Amino acid sequence: MTRELKFGRVAAASGQAKSLVVFLHGYGADGADLLGLADPLAPHLPNTVFMAADAPSPCAGNTFGRQWFPIPRFDGSTEVEAAVEMNRAAEDLNAFLDQRLAEEGLTPAALALVGFSQGAMMSLHVAPRRGQPMAGVVAISGKLMLPKLLAEEAKVKPPIMLIHGDRDDVVPFKEMQAAGNALVGAGFATFGHVMQGTGHGIAPDGLGVAMQFLKERLPG
Repeated sequence: MTRELKFGRVAAASGQAKSLVVFLHGYGADGADLLGLADPLAPHLPNTVFMAADAPSPCAGNTFGRQWFPIPRFDGSTEVEAAVEMNRAAEDLNAFLDQRLAEEGLTPAALALVGFSQGAMMSLHVAPRRGQPMAGVVAISGKLMLPKLLAEEAKVKPPIMLIHGDRDDVVPFKEMQAAGNALVGAGFATFGHVMQGTGHGIAPDGLGVAMQFLKERLPG
């Protein structure tokens, strides 16, 4: 049985919803941490509804935040526990996406995920394994989980934009190349942008690249 995810919503600026962007936050944060990105993006994507989901579990490493799955080096969990919870969170997220698309009257082709850190990991894990392809995925400061299983388990291959700061000391910058190599090797259209001098965050140039990627791929 899936868990219902709480979320925030920003309506399409034009009043006509033709696409949906869902933000997925990082470990120890919540949906509100990213929903503010709708403000700079909305003028460029006037027909897009923006949503930000809260991860399903309280964060073991930050009692005020949420987590998609535990991280052993941060919270003392085991690798098995992390894997089980990631798969369970993927089921929750898929159910959430299906329900929101139905409510907005949109198809999966009108959907894009924008994930940061652990939210990027979830985005890269879930999108290829859905039954129908979405418009695209923007993965910021994350990593590709289970890269060796990607080619075998991918059902669809949406375009992927990888964005990472070269000074990231939380999710190492090398994870961008590792993800890119695995995605390209599995046949995904993959793009990348390096935020020069940026740590574990979202710099203005990274947000600008994400906006352009979404604008070129979302309908309407």
